[in-house]
Amino acid sequence: MAAVDWGTKRFRLWLMGNDGGVLASTANEDGIAVAREAGFHAILEEHLARLDAPSDLPVVICGMAGSRQGWKECGYLEVPAELDDLWKHVAGVNGLNRPVTILPGISQAPGQSSDVMRGEETKLFGASMEGHGAHTYCIPGQHSKWALMAKSQVQGFRTFMTGEMIDVLSRQTILQHSLEGAAEVEAGDPAFSTGVRDGWLNADKLTSTLFSIRAGDLLEHRSPDENLARLTGLMIGAELAGAEPGSDGVALVASGQLAQLYQSAFATCGIEVRLIDAEIAVQRGLFEVWRALISADNTHARSSRS
Repeated sequence: MAAVDWGTKRFRLWLMGNDGGVLASTANEDGIAVAREAGFHAILEEHLARLDAPSDLPVVICGMAGSRQGWKECGYLEVPAELDDLWKHVAGVNGLNRPVTILPGISQAPGQSSDVMRGEETKLFGASMEGHGAHTYCIPGQHSKWALMAKSQVQGFRTFMTGEMIDVLSRQTILQHSLEGAAEVEAGDPAFSTGVRDGWLNADKLTSTLFSIRAGDLLEHRSPDENLARLTGLMIGAELAGAEPGSDGVALVASGQLAQLYQSAFATCGIEVRLIDAEIAVQRGLFEVWRALISADNTHARSSRS
């Protein structure tokens, strides 16, 4: 099968064998904003052709392709949401030569603090298989998700716009003048750790602390690298403070630089964390949904014959 994580900005596809192993992969910036112009079907087939995928290979997709602005809208499961049941709520794309299935998202009712997620539920499904009884999961990103789970059931969650706020503050506020030319933030940068600590301990003063980045540049001639590291640390530290992680630790579902930054931030705040690779988690989640669909089809076929 082909497993696809189709986000707002990114497209990732993996060809997977019957044992769940990855045979080949492709990724680029063909998110839904691009796909709405170029065509979802055309982009999918282009990526599959690049990997010499069979013309009838089934595809299972999670993420923003199932949103109202996506390929085909697939609704939400309301919390408490049993992720083992994701396969029961999928949407099929009609009129294609191959089976294409899109997964639903998860929603939280207004009385519980309105919230939604798309794509992260699949990561949570895959991560829950190696979470070893973890209750709190963190999936960092543009819109970080914090979920409270019981095994594979999502009982509630909250979204923090950390990544998007860092991007907006860096490009569209007075802080942009102090960040021009800054290099990628390193987890070991002392300015990042200091920012995390200040965000964690003084989240209620965040907007004031943010302006100190500009003042520090003007009065103390701090470098753009230091300023961006501090900004990033402040925002992540404030996120951790707002999420109020429990004493039993957190399962961090992340990869690459984000994994390193958040691991460092958790350590700075004295929070126990267990890392689960986000890419492996979403692959596993998509594969398990496909297995459930195949099993249901086989059961239906046997029932029809009898």
